[in-house]
Amino acid sequence: MEPVRQFISTIHPYDALPEDELTRVAGSFARREWREAETVYRHGGALDGLYMIESGAVEVTDANGGLVSQLSRGNSFGERGLLADGRAATTATVTRTGVLLTLPAPEFARLMTESPAFARFFRRGRFAGRGGADIATLKVADFLTRAPLSTGPDTSIAEAARIMREAGVSSLGITEGERLLGLVTIRDMSNRVVAEGRDPATPVREIMTADPITLPPSALGSDVLNAMMERRVGHLPVVEAGRFVGMVTQTDLTRVQAISTSVLIRDVAQAASVDEMAQVTARIPDLLVALVAAHQRHEVVTRLITDIADAVTRRLLRMAEARLGPPPAPYLWAACGSQGRQDQTGVSDQDNILILADGTDPADPYFERLARFVSDGLNAAGYVYCPGEMMATNPRWRQPRGVWRDYFRGWIDRPSPEAQMLASVMFDLRAIGGDAALLEGLQAETLGMASRNSIFVAHMISNALKHQPPLGLLRGFATIRSGEHRNHIDMKLNGVVPVADLARVYALQARLRPVNTRARLEAAEEAGVISGSGARDLIAAYDLIQSQRLENQAALARAGRRPDNYLSPSDLPDFERSHLRDAFVVVRSMQSALGQGKGALS
Repeated sequence: MEPVRQFISTIHPYDALPEDELTRVAGSFARREWREAETVYRHGGALDGLYMIESGAVEVTDANGGLVSQLSRGNSFGERGLLADGRAATTATVTRTGVLLTLPAPEFARLMTESPAFARFFRRGRFAGRGGADIATLKVADFLTRAPLSTGPDTSIAEAARIMREAGVSSLGITEGERLLGLVTIRDMSNRVVAEGRDPATPVREIMTADPITLPPSALGSDVLNAMMERRVGHLPVVEAGRFVGMVTQTDLTRVQAISTSVLIRDVAQAASVDEMAQVTARIPDLLVALVAAHQRHEVVTRLITDIADAVTRRLLRMAEARLGPPPAPYLWAACGSQGRQDQTGVSDQDNILILADGTDPADPYFERLARFVSDGLNAAGYVYCPGEMMATNPRWRQPRGVWRDYFRGWIDRPSPEAQMLASVMFDLRAIGGDAALLEGLQAETLGMASRNSIFVAHMISNALKHQPPLGLLRGFATIRSGEHRNHIDMKLNGVVPVADLARVYALQARLRPVNTRARLEAAEEAGVISGSGARDLIAAYDLIQSQRLENQAALARAGRRPDNYLSPSDLPDFERSHLRDAFVVVRSMQSALGQGKGALS
């Protein structure tokens, strides 16, 4: 038992177990040598327990024979099936002779119940709740929006004032190395310098507040509020392990409390110009940080952020009509892409079209000017022009309803690569402003036509398999190899898009009306397009991918950088990196099932 204990004590999550529990678990493992080419378990078969590789190598394949993973020393496998119905979700084959440890299924179940660290590791966050939180329950680390600003104790008062002015801050840490000695504020400059007639060349140590009260990054917002009220201070330095890491101010608290979707939408609705609107949308990264810090579910975060884009679009439409006069005919401004799916994050371009009432001249300069005004306004507000010109400014995407019907019919009857791409985009349409009836019947009619055309559906399935999760061999990731984002993965293109493509095909097959990706997956399960276990696995994988994407964007925003979709796997802790890869494995397995025509029902 001792060799097993020593081995598992170096592997997470066993290294988090108390000593007596670790000893008990080590005694529960069965140990056996397996020969090359032996099958550990087959897809659908009953599982004896959780497997771990002590030596040798194992290859894991999905139900259709597609390679999922190549595993080696320290890797576990079989947990997906154990967490579902006790039957294997994959097939595992030994590729190099070695020793496997088996933790019996009952012992695995006991640890899942009794050990939070063990459960967190193997559940991959699939059942984690994400309720709301207010400022009192947020951590101080979530308030920190910039690197700490500091200077040495021998800096002159005049130089310290200049540093604060140029940085636009009201306080300055006085440090020696990374150790905080004191604090100087604008109020100190007024009361201790100007009011007392001190020489500006005096060292700042003469006016600083020495040894100020500090808080760690793990403190809660309630700790900040209590300390500020009790000590009557407006600035609190944040210190971690003796290092000065940041400053929390009353302004930070006000900013956090003021950042909400309703406030931003109110400010958008009251904006008198495009410039004012751009000032409002510039606060979206702060909103993203606050929502992620409050542990809101990813579908809530993306919905709330998309609501702002909708409000901006509608305000621009009203401003356009005020400038151009009443429209000569009914129209509908519709969004596709991430706005259409209500999946927007901290970085989004614009994808939109205009559907005009039948009989309307698409060349009418009114609608051309309206489209240009709104699209330019969206770009100025941070929703950049679509690189593929999928915008209402393009005459092709500004047509009467009958032309749109012909577009859809042509794409369905003649599914070329371009038709597949365009159909994929247009199946995500959502009414934003104008006459919503222009889209409602058209959408239902198109779904019916498309789902009845087996050739078109087959092409859509093929199109949905083009974007692959970033899986490499040997438990690694297939990262970008060169350029600005070298060694990163694109969490949108290779993470979110493959799931969105799967969900769109499921919606097409069952004529499902939802446009949002997660809602489509839930509806697909209810309609029987995919099995309950397949749906739960895919939804859990999507939840983890989207959550990790948003957390990465929030981290970039907190660091003062523009949020993007690129994540470095090496920056993640081991267990988060492992679970993210497991989520990509689920997506690839579902793609494989769809490609084999099984729809994950096998």
